[in-house]
Amino acid sequence: MIGLIGKKLGMMRVFLNDGTAITVTAIKVEPNYVVQIKTVDRDGYNAIQVGSIPVKQSRFKKPMVGHFKKSNLTPLKYLKEFRVDDISNFTLGQELGVDVFNPGDLVDVVGRSKGRGFTGTMKRWDFGGFPKSHGHRYHRAVGSVGNRTDPGRVWKSKRMAGRHGNDTIRVQSLLVVDVLKDKGIVLVKGSVPGHKDGIVYIEKSHIAFRKKAQRKQSRLSYIPSNILRQEV
Repeated sequence: MIGLIGKKLGMMRVFLNDGTAITVTAIKVEPNYVVQIKTVDRDGYNAIQVGSIPVKQSRFKKPMVGHFKKSNLTPLKYLKEFRVDDISNFTLGQELGVDVFNPGDLVDVVGRSKGRGFTGTMKRWDFGGFPKSHGHRYHRAVGSVGNRTDPGRVWKSKRMAGRHGNDTIRVQSLLVVDVLKDKGIVLVKGSVPGHKDGIVYIEKSHIAFRKKAQRKQSRLSYIPSNILRQEV
């Protein structure tokens, strides 16, 4: 499953020629490079390691600098490994762009959700809370979390207040509405996790073979051919 490293620009609307509005997320893909190639004979599986966004060499230790020198590349800030079926199509240092995807493809997007900090149970777990009436002592409290003598403790994984958000989220089977090759932007239908300018990983959908995903692809197949291009 080949993929790319991109940056979330934000959401926008795209209008079709018939006036239908579609909500899409714009993902900017800087040039990606093949940093390492893994083979079945040596590593047990076929994969490529992709890097993006160059940074100063002084920010890396010597082992990582040597890792990039093997492919004649400057140090790259982000690295991601993608499984592939055939490694013969890739070479070390090869540049990958948005042309890896085509309008109508189904992709999975992986990113980090927005961090909410330390939140209570009502925001974190959608608890109903206590009555809001006058005279009630508790409104947004957790409530009872334990039992009596048996077991006499709070069970593990009990839903309580704590850190909320900043988790790795995978959104599956998103339709590629359009690919702007001249600008290096991919437009996918729907929302993707993360904040603006957050790093996301786009890869070929792992569930594209399912009937539900194929029905979505056939139902929305008219979008790429009738899309009305707008400035991004």
